[in-house]
Amino acid sequence: MTLLAIDPGNIESAYILIHDDYSIVQAGKVKNEDLLWIVKDGWYDRIAIEMVACYGMPVGKEVFETCVWIGRFTEAANVNVDYIYRQEEKLLLCNSVRAKDANIRQALIDRFAKFDFKNGKGTKKNPDYFYGFKADMWAAMAVACVWMEKESKK
Repeated sequence: MTLLAIDPGNIESAYILIHDDYSIVQAGKVKNEDLLWIVKDGWYDRIAIEMVACYGMPVGKEVFETCVWIGRFTEAANVNVDYIYRQEEKLLLCNSVRAKDANIRQALIDRFAKFDFKNGKGTKKNPDYFYGFKADMWAAMAVACVWMEKESKK
């Protein structure tokens, strides 16, 4: 089984294509138009997208544009789409709704890194699990982990 997990943005989105044994097939951060083609190509069995949620604060146009892209990705998908909320990521990975991005990143490093427990990347000569990861790719990985954990409990 292969999962496509997406951390959507208004202009660019991060994604990870990952097997159910947590081996990474492909990951990146690309323009939304390019990710739309990846979604349409259907190299995956399931898809999970981080969904926007209301926390009572005003939001700007970027959030609404991100919602439009979530809809476009959903419509382009060849399979049913599952949505993962940020609160679920915080609770599952960090056991706290107060967790920040840095806490989530460290939880992922603690879970998957084999020897580079500082940043999980290693070096070009000696790459670790997250070699090549940057920016929102960590959030896409969090989406993938939460989806797989939820799926395993079904």
